[in-house]
Amino acid sequence: MSYDVAALRAEFPALREIAHFDSPGGTQTPLVVGEAVLRTLTSPLSNRGTAVASEANAEAAIAGFRQACADLLNAEPGGIVHGRSATQLTYDFSRTLSRAWGPGDEVVVTRLDHDANVRPWVQAAQARGAAVRWIDLDPETTELDLASAERVIGERTRVVAVTAASNLLGTKPPVRRIARLAHRAGALLYVDGVHYAAHALVDVEELGADMFVCSPYKFLGPHCAVLAARESLLETLLPDKLLPSTNAVPERFELGTLPYETLAGVSAAIDFLAGIDPGDGGDRRGRLANSLHSVDAHEAGLRERIERELLALPGVRLHSRAAERTPTLLFSFEGRSAFDAYRFLAARQVLAPAGSFYAYEPFKRLGLTDALRVGLAPYTDDDDVARLLDGLGDFLG
Repeated sequence: MSYDVAALRAEFPALREIAHFDSPGGTQTPLVVGEAVLRTLTSPLSNRGTAVASEANAEAAIAGFRQACADLLNAEPGGIVHGRSATQLTYDFSRTLSRAWGPGDEVVVTRLDHDANVRPWVQAAQARGAAVRWIDLDPETTELDLASAERVIGERTRVVAVTAASNLLGTKPPVRRIARLAHRAGALLYVDGVHYAAHALVDVEELGADMFVCSPYKFLGPHCAVLAARESLLETLLPDKLLPSTNAVPERFELGTLPYETLAGVSAAIDFLAGIDPGDGGDRRGRLANSLHSVDAHEAGLRERIERELLALPGVRLHSRAAERTPTLLFSFEGRSAFDAYRFLAARQVLAPAGSFYAYEPFKRLGLTDALRVGLAPYTDDDDVARLLDGLGDFLG
């Protein structure tokens, strides 16, 4: 395989001055994605149908989106649900699923997750009188405490909500093992894959996810979200919807007219990912496998360099320590403010933000008051890394 980061960067109009290390918050977008959005929005477009070109264009955008996401996630096209954000989708599904809960039922969440995969379940449980149980986070290893998972997942569990990768620390917990615990108890597994899908080839069946949510703007696409589930599972769920709107799956979960131009942008982003280093992959799923393998190798090499040189700087405390991680590093400074470091780097056109990044539970569990996060993307190169490390060296010098 051949990974040409210079050629890749040339496809991104935004990569001119800023060295971007905020990919966990959202990546930059290649020109072809913007062109797909523009082309769809300015072509004949109307409500769905087949009578005229504008209706057919809407249908094609939806069908293309579902198939592209299915290829990306190894899921069923008919089980692909569009949402405005992962937060919105999780709230929608938590409210729908919790209608069957009551006193005596339990939902399991973790101390590792982004709050978007915690609070919707906690609030839904509270509204129904169900109990909330917690899988703990080991602050020393930044791994989930699997012994606590075995303790809290049981016959009363209805849903287990877990991340496939922490947006704060990069930790990739053993989702498949947690899935086995959930399914043995007769519970559903809801997986937040927002950070994971940006750095790994997703296979929802292999993970054991009954529902898997991700956000295309974290992997070079437009701002929206996707939920993948089995059609047969979606058929059993009855969300609130308008009376005249279709009850077909997956449309019953998509309220109102879909943003066809955004859907076309998602399809273009997935095609772009598949074309980064396709090799002889054949179909789109095969090309995605090859390309994401190369992306992983590229990002891992840069992460190892950053981590090695960071630890040589005075007063740096690295919090990302899990054995299996994405190319995301969280660290703080002895006697120095991470927000000051963020502002110092920003003045040099290096974007590495500080904060808790909505990962309320792990931030609290680690006892942090502030921290800087560095996240890599397929387009990050050695020059970006040098600018980051030089800036941090000057800040601490």
